[in-house]
Amino acid sequence: MLTRLTLAWSRDGSEKVYVQHRMREFGGDIWSWLNDGACLYVCGDAKRMAKDVEQALIDIVGTYGNRSPDEAKAYLADLKKSCRYQADVY
Repeated sequence: MLTRLTLAWSRDGSEKVYVQHRMREFGGDIWSWLNDGACLYVCGDAKRMAKDVEQALIDIVGTYGNRSPDEAKAYLADLKKSCRYQADVY
């Protein structure tokens, strides 16, 4: 069940807002949801956005989950392995 949708439009205003900006804006919420078993779906550019989003997620896990960078990367790997993190990038 989809309970929240947050959009980032980088070309609709004078200030560019990217997915990773929105993620950091709601970092505490994202960590809480993931910690409670939520799934995260990301869609967009494979060349830049995908790696920036993954770094934002690692930062969120590190900050709000009180994990080291290596532990945060392992957490992301576990999310991917369990299909709780899905990226539709092109």
